[in-house]
Amino acid sequence: MSDENEAPHPVQDVVDRLASIAVKDVLTLRELIEAFGTASFVPALMVPAILVVSPLSGIPVFSSICGLTIALVALQMLMARTHLWLPGMLMERRIRGAHLAAAMSRIRRLARWLDRNSRDRLTVLTRGPGVLLPRTLAMLSGLAMPFLELVPFSSSILGMATLFFAVSFLSRDGLFVVLGAGMMGLAALVPVTILTSIVE
Repeated sequence: MSDENEAPHPVQDVVDRLASIAVKDVLTLRELIEAFGTASFVPALMVPAILVVSPLSGIPVFSSICGLTIALVALQMLMARTHLWLPGMLMERRIRGAHLAAAMSRIRRLARWLDRNSRDRLTVLTRGPGVLLPRTLAMLSGLAMPFLELVPFSSSILGMATLFFAVSFLSRDGLFVVLGAGMMGLAALVPVTILTSIVE
């Protein structure tokens, strides 16, 4: 029987790294992403996704910035680039360290759940040509976030979808690709529900 303490905890590791950086009074999105290295595409995808899932998504324009960052990271994954590039206009967005620390504290339970429940499954969606699907879906999720920001916290649904895709890349778990696609479907219901209520 394997020791749970020795099992990999990729999502928790990202949360822990973000929490350790949060000791500074003010940070930029550049500092958060570059803490994982310019060749670390999956952590670069996870960082803005985790931030959007957290209560930080309630900050005006923040979800849009994270969404565009996710879209650019996923696009470069689709292009099979070896080093990440992101524009300065996105990377200079400032975040208060205290807000980041509080957000990471609240998301730890989710991180533990994701790590505990990910394993090799449906690997056809995480290897070879199949990996193009979650990368494309992650890019579309990021592009849609600025539109959902009009409804407070609704972009967190797409943030969760992106986080599921990132977990699938780390653990080779295709089930999280399916779950991520389901979250995208749920997010699509938000504008439909709003438009329906307006028409009625």
